[in-house]
Amino acid sequence: MAEQNHTIPDEKGEVRPVFSSARKKAGPQQHAGNRRRERRMIASITNVSDLSAPPLAPYLTLRRNEEQNRAGIFVAEGNKVVMRLLASEIEIISILLTETWLEQCQEELERRREPVAVCCAPTDMVKSIVGFNYHQGIMAVARIPERISIHEACVRHSGPRLFVALDFISNSENGGVVLRNCVACGVQTVIAGETSADPWLRRSVRNSMGAVFRLSVVRSENLAQTLHTLRNQYGFTVIAAHVRPWSVSMHNVDFTRDCCIVLGNEQQGVSDGVAAQCDKIAAIPMHDGVDSFNVGCASAIMLYEASKQRRSVLPSGDAT
Repeated sequence: MAEQNHTIPDEKGEVRPVFSSARKKAGPQQHAGNRRRERRMIASITNVSDLSAPPLAPYLTLRRNEEQNRAGIFVAEGNKVVMRLLASEIEIISILLTETWLEQCQEELERRREPVAVCCAPTDMVKSIVGFNYHQGIMAVARIPERISIHEACVRHSGPRLFVALDFISNSENGGVVLRNCVACGVQTVIAGETSADPWLRRSVRNSMGAVFRLSVVRSENLAQTLHTLRNQYGFTVIAAHVRPWSVSMHNVDFTRDCCIVLGNEQQGVSDGVAAQCDKIAAIPMHDGVDSFNVGCASAIMLYEASKQRRSVLPSGDAT
């Protein structure tokens, strides 16, 4: 069977053919296995000498988040985030990296089912891209997974389910920290309300350390209505993490059943309309003189309490 070259010319008109390393000098015993891998190849490698090429535009700025979001794409940056992206089922469009990073992640790229355009650039050139301290010379553009409804999220996961809803979490960096805490504590679905930043924004993906790739994400246009649906159609207990005189201690809340924890921002907490759809208002016990925790800290503390309760009563492995 003839081998097929997949190439893209660089700026000098030169091309680099790319084959799966397993196909080089393949013997008769490898032939059948190699046929199964034929579609799992790096589509092309382009040697980049000019970062102004249009396909590289998503990598070069932090100021077009919303534009990229509307286009259905996101940017992953940094070796840990990109390696977790490569290990996921999310469709990758392209990857921009240095030669050193290419050598380290070539096997992961070859295992991808979709063709991935690889752009290889000199280290000094990549250093000129904004945010080098974060991306460290390796970034990828990927397609945002298809949006799912609250119904799809509920049927996708078996009970007891643990969801988190975000109300007025407009800072994408804070949102990313919350997403990371969610995965660490066994949350299956995050619901981003209409007043919260999208979990697929660049800073959110970065601060989540790729944790968002392991979550079901629901984008709600009316969070109060979505929570009403969770309570009345799917039997969830909805718990607001909210400091009020009538709040109960989180230690006195049962997190072992189907439940959704609602997180608000530091200034106003959970909004009144959303709080009205909650079964309980719970707070983290703290010493006098402090109004609240940062939402990243608060989410970690309350989600850990939920995870601890669920581990104590659920069969091993079911808490996550």
